Amino acid sequence: MKWLKGLALGAVILAIAASALGLFYVLPRHEVVLVTGVEVKRVDHDGVINAENPADGPTRDVYFINTEDPDSKKVMVYRNEDTGWSFPWYFKFDSADEQAKAQGYSRDAEQLALIRYYGWRIQILSIFPNITHIEATNSRAQPFPWFNTIFFSLLGLAVLYVVVSLKRRKKRRNQVVAS
Repeated sequence: MKWLKGLALGAVILAIAASALGLFYVLPRHEVVLVTGVEVKRVDHDGVINAENPADGPTRDVYFINTEDPDSKKVMVYRNEDTGWSFPWYFKFDSADEQAKAQGYSRDAEQLALIRYYGWRIQILSIFPNITHIEATNSRAQPFPWFNTIFFSLLGLAVLYVVVSLKRRKKRRNQVVAS
């Protein structure tokens, strides 16, 4: 019976870890960057089309925004693609407009840009985070993540409610059995 409880606890921990990783991927983050360039690449389901990866299915154009951290000079490439009606639900339909703004910011080497994005940069898999919004800024300070704070507060309250409800239910069941 102990191994069954250990297995159940392991499954719960694994589910929580997977949920945390999923939330870390889809929730918005902000960065203050210098836009160094923009480009458009033709991609298919395997990634960017080039000599090593010829097109083998339907293709689409994807905007990319090249950036640099103003302090560390570390470069980062972001994808700029519409999310449309699909998951995650950012309802972004203006990637061309965001690309035009980024192109304008890239012309001024001193213009800082605040970007909001989701996702991860995994170089070995050619995965890029997706920008959902870009705007000019004069400050290097990143904004407070209000959405994430409210989201996690509500999630914590919901989990607390479920835990308290389950404890009360178990206590009532134990009182009925003892009677």
